Amino acid sequence: MTDQDAAPIAGLEWVSRRGLGALADKMGIEFTEFTVDRCVATMPVEGNTQPVGLLHGGAYVVLGESLGSMAANLHAGPGRLAVGTDINATHTRSATRGQVTAVCTPIHLGRSMTVHEIVVSDDAGRRCSTVRITNLIRER
Repeated sequence: MTDQDAAPIAGLEWVSRRGLGALADKMGIEFTEFTVDRCVATMPVEGNTQPVGLLHGGAYVVLGESLGSMAANLHAGPGRLAVGTDINATHTRSATRGQVTAVCTPIHLGRSMTVHEIVVSDDAGRRCSTVRITNLIRER
């Protein structure tokens, strides 16, 4: 199903219909809140670690991109597509067990570009990584 086939919907139902993609599914990413202004998702540490047992830095980035890109596409609306053009992450702590929670908020929501910040925290609420993603919005 494409966005054009669906009636306008929002929130977690929109995410459910669109799907997160095979990589996000494999990593165990689950959205718990989803609006244009705030998206929240969780991801288990187990299964997404480096050989030394730390959550892989790339896993933080996949989680951040999953949130930021989905939020940008919700903002873009029907008939438009948001595609990532830049992403960066600063890792400040390592998660070793449990799950991490990511909170995505917009920095800029324009007609042709969005910028989102995603803060990823461990079970104790300590910030582990800060991801920033820029998406270009274009017509399909």
